[in-house]
Amino acid sequence: MKLLGLLMASTLLTAPAGLAAADGADSGVAASAASQADRPWMNTALSPDERARLAVEAMTLDEQISLMRTQIGFGLLSLGIPLPDSVPETMRKHTPEGALGSAGFIAAMPRLGLPAIQMTDASLGVGNLGGFLRRGDEATALPSSLALAGSFNTDLARQAGRVVGAEAHAKGFNVQLAGGVNLTREPRNGRNFEYAGEDPLLAGLIIGETIAGIQDEHVVSTSKHYALNSQETGRFVYDARIDEGALRESDLLAFEIAHDRGQPGAVMCAYNRINGVYGCESPFLLNQVLKAEWKYPGWVMSDWGAVHSLKSSLDGGLDQESPQDDPYFDTLKTEVEAGRIPASRVAESARRILRSLFAVGAVDDPAAPGGTIDKDAHAAVAEQIALQGMVLLKNEGGMLPLAATARKIVVIGGFADRGVIAGGGGSSQVMPYGGSFRDTRGREGVAALLTPVYGLDSPLKALQARRPDADIQFDDGSDPARAAALARMADVAIVFATRPEEEGLDAENLLFPHGQDDLIAAVAAANPRTIAVLETGNPTAMPWLSRVGAVLQAWYPGQRGGQAIARLLTGDAAPSGRLPMTFPASVQQLPRPEIPGFDPAMRTPLGLGKPVEPFNLDMNEGSDVGYRWFERTDAKPMFAFGYGLTYTTFDYRRPSFHGGDGLTAEVTLINTGSRAGIEVAQLYAAPPGRTHRLVGWARVELQPGESRRVTISADPRLLASWDTEAKGWRRAGGRFDAYIGRSAEQVEGRAQVRIGATADVPRTLGGVR
Repeated sequence: MKLLGLLMASTLLTAPAGLAAADGADSGVAASAASQADRPWMNTALSPDERARLAVEAMTLDEQISLMRTQIGFGLLSLGIPLPDSVPETMRKHTPEGALGSAGFIAAMPRLGLPAIQMTDASLGVGNLGGFLRRGDEATALPSSLALAGSFNTDLARQAGRVVGAEAHAKGFNVQLAGGVNLTREPRNGRNFEYAGEDPLLAGLIIGETIAGIQDEHVVSTSKHYALNSQETGRFVYDARIDEGALRESDLLAFEIAHDRGQPGAVMCAYNRINGVYGCESPFLLNQVLKAEWKYPGWVMSDWGAVHSLKSSLDGGLDQESPQDDPYFDTLKTEVEAGRIPASRVAESARRILRSLFAVGAVDDPAAPGGTIDKDAHAAVAEQIALQGMVLLKNEGGMLPLAATARKIVVIGGFADRGVIAGGGGSSQVMPYGGSFRDTRGREGVAALLTPVYGLDSPLKALQARRPDADIQFDDGSDPARAAALARMADVAIVFATRPEEEGLDAENLLFPHGQDDLIAAVAAANPRTIAVLETGNPTAMPWLSRVGAVLQAWYPGQRGGQAIARLLTGDAAPSGRLPMTFPASVQQLPRPEIPGFDPAMRTPLGLGKPVEPFNLDMNEGSDVGYRWFERTDAKPMFAFGYGLTYTTFDYRRPSFHGGDGLTAEVTLINTGSRAGIEVAQLYAAPPGRTHRLVGWARVELQPGESRRVTISADPRLLASWDTEAKGWRRAGGRFDAYIGRSAEQVEGRAQVRIGATADVPRTLGGVR
């Protein structure tokens, strides 16, 4: 059993208050060392590469190896209670001296002036799994990465990263296990809420900016999980099968764009195999693509428990083994001294690790607990992500925003009286400021602790505060007949539906659990002026869609999700989000209608329980992920990628397209409605014989009656295809079909554009605003 799973099992225990306190003895080490002449690597005038080289030359073999072996950042013996026999020796220890209580730790090297490496999970904020690693330690809970991607706002993504980085630094952490780039190939994947959707350009840019924002605050960010960790079912054992060209044009392209934009200090390789080879010992992925072709200067760390060898991992390109109960790197010194592993290979990994720490400023401005955190400013960023990422899917008859004449309103279900889902379950859990609770729904023990966390920001209370003129009542939705009777007497009924998603668990289907679909149907039958607010980490089926008047996709809305929902419902703000993933009409439209390896009886927290036998995961969709698969199969989704409504209307006029040595498009956008709004004009293009792909977009805010001429340029790689024989990008010459639209389906201007052939495809990003 992997260490991560054992760590999760230990969440039944409670950490002592003292675990949150850090030994700050090394916090000033780097600063004092900078002035010492015998430590030339502390000279900030030198490049990160030179500083790392000098530091490694001064290190002993033991010191170099210590950088390659991460310890778990807490120990269960510190709890002072008996431990069950199932707990491995790795965790039968006291918390390492100087560790803060987190996912990973490497001790400081005072002799060299190097601070400790303190790692914590970070996709949606500074993680504190179950709240037990550091009791009482709260952080800003950002909305899900799907909400951030739904904003189509790269500037906002940079701000989100800075929030995470600043709080990590203030809490003493200098490595954030953030940067989830995996594309949505499986819309039932329990971890999609940590990622940024199905399109490589959108995911790459959004996550790349998030990474850059974290590192702006002198904290290393990873990118993960490299690569093709597309489902949680069998994540330890499946073999993702895909041809090289398709891989290059989809998931690897998303990582490449994220790296170009964010320059992550570390890359976390995935549990699964890719074409027969484990991700953490793949020479193709790690040495050839990442380090040689992309000239990646940082280090590769394993996921927790993802290492299966020593020599094969080192030969494959792995630099650091993360904690696991069967560590292979324990024998590294013996192998080096015996001459079976070159000492130069150890020095290379140590250099890469230190290079990243120097590059982001983690050595010169070391993180230390007790720093100042601007909670209000960070909460405001979380609220903006929620506001800009929520997607208005339906608004029949202009039901939203709520009319002033709607005086009797009933709010139903979804724990709306208490709060909203602040984040999904698993290692990314953030304990939000202000407190939280969990929807256990009868679950006990570990299963209950791993469920998504609800932040105490009640949409009901926020709505009541914004509409003091209205009689707003609440029903918990446990009895659909009672809720329907209450709705029948109201001007408007607002039903909140929640669908928890968790690391290690894929969903059996796209329905809402606990009879919530029946609840929405019953309320809508009683009152056609019903609004559904959906808190989910994935697409859902909506068998009641034709009966309700409006649908707001809220994702997991984070720290101020209740406030954001109330602002959108009342019209204080207007929805501007667009879908970062396709909502299928049914699972039969998917490349794999049934999840390979899935067994409902084996749905246990983090994939624990009965072992899954190894199996092949054949990715027959290739690079046609998401909306491109729907185009390829001529299937009509429920809602298309890029789709979203707002409270005004826009016209697209005089579209024009220009080819030659690239592709640009122009269009005049006009706000033809009565209030300000944001339009996301999307440019799609198809190389000859291929499906259309998003190649650029423009996010434009316009006042009523205002118009603006916008230009969108295509990212050059998205006009090209991977030439496996030539080992590079190649753009076929000929006529490309291009269109500007409101989504992957809503075309507002189209043309055939002649573009020249070339094998010189630059790694530059197109005009995304």
